[in-house]
Amino acid sequence: MNRSFRYGYNTNGFAHHRLDDALRVMADLGYEGCALTLDHAHLDPFADDLAIEVERVARLAQTLRLSLVVETGARFLLDPRRKHEPTLLSDAADGRRRRRDFLERALIIARDLGAPVVSLWSGVPPAAAPDVCRQRLVEGVEAIARCAEATGVALGFEPEPGMLVESVTDFLDLRAAVDSPALGLTLDLGHCLLTEPDAPEKVVRRVAPMLVNVHAEDMRRPVHEHLAFGLGEMSYAPILAALRDIEYRGLVGVELSRDSHRAPEMARAALAYLQAAELEAA
Repeated sequence: MNRSFRYGYNTNGFAHHRLDDALRVMADLGYEGCALTLDHAHLDPFADDLAIEVERVARLAQTLRLSLVVETGARFLLDPRRKHEPTLLSDAADGRRRRRDFLERALIIARDLGAPVVSLWSGVPPAAAPDVCRQRLVEGVEAIARCAEATGVALGFEPEPGMLVESVTDFLDLRAAVDSPALGLTLDLGHCLLTEPDAPEKVVRRVAPMLVNVHAEDMRRPVHEHLAFGLGEMSYAPILAALRDIEYRGLVGVELSRDSHRAPEMARAALAYLQAAELEAA
């Protein structure tokens, strides 16, 4: 199968490794990219020596021939007590500003790393009325999109089950409200199984013009749990064939954030699975 995309692994699945060690393990296993989740132990975006660290990590990734994308889904980076909070939807204006500041920092980090995409999501709606939440989201994404345009980095907005934007249709509504060429789509293939009426490979073909980032794992309906490949319901041969056919050129990043305690083993098995599926699709 002659493909234009690269396989990567998300550092949220290497939470117990130093970032340098995680990158070296990925490269040694044969990965061509890394989805780098900015976190307190992995290129902390609020560190005093951030510029030095970004330059150093960029050099290491280049030496290892790893393409990068920047992910912003760290669980407790902004609030040590509440997972994924605050968000662009938060009731407190200060919380929304903190999330926006973080995302704008991520864009600058991505630019300096040479990473073409920053991935983000909406957040879970608070108690505010739906139209209020949507307005907050549109305003926040518009501001971040202007920053993305200025830095030359694309935004990959990820629909996430249970969040305000949880489906491709929800994303298209957001995209219609935010007029920016920088706003693209991060498609989590497992999420498609839970939120989309069509099979993942059909979704891939439908969203081809706006697709800038891809997450991969197995999934079993109706539970939103990222599973090792082969433990769920998904068939990856037709998905990889669809990515090949649309000439997708970004990263396909394996996301197994609950398996950090066995990261090298899981990363090795995941790449072998995807390579076997690729042969099946050829």
